[in-house]
Amino acid sequence: MNVLAPIKTLMSTHLLTVAPQDKLTTVQEIFNAHNIHHIPVVRYKEMVGLISKTDFLYFVRGFSRNEEDRLVNEARLRAYTAEDIMTTGLAKLSPDDRINVALEIFKVNRFHAIPVVDDQEELVGIITTFDIIKALAEEPISPDQILANPVN
Repeated sequence: MNVLAPIKTLMSTHLLTVAPQDKLTTVQEIFNAHNIHHIPVVRYKEMVGLISKTDFLYFVRGFSRNEEDRLVNEARLRAYTAEDIMTTGLAKLSPDDRINVALEIFKVNRFHAIPVVDDQEELVGIITTFDIIKALAEEPISPDQILANPVN
C-alpha cells in the first residue's frame, strides 16, 4: 500500500448516517441491519458527531436479563437521541490528506474511524482501521517478496 496516496483512495463513501434528533431506535436498527461499527451524525450534511457500536452497546448495556430489563432498554432507546450519546470534537481529514496522516492519528489517539470532510465541512466519507487492514490484506504479494522473506 502506498501510504502517501490520498485518503480518498481507501475511504468508504456509501455512508449510513443519522441526524442528531434521531431516536436511538434508529441507531439500533442500522447497527442490527448492517455490518458497520460507526455511524456519522450529520446536521444538513455537516458532520457533528459519531456513534461507535461500542459506545452504543455500552449505553444499552449489551444484554437483557429478563423481560423487565428488555422493556426498560426499549424505553431508553425511544427516549434518547443520537445527540445524547454521540462523540463530538472529532479528528477530521480531507479526501486529499495522505493515508499516513490517518495512520498517525489512529496510532496516537487509538481511534478506529475518522470522518472525511470537504472544504465546507460536509461529510464525504469515512476512513477506518478496517479499510486499511482490508487494503493491506488484498495487496498482491510478488514472488520476489516471498523469496526475500522466507518463513522458517
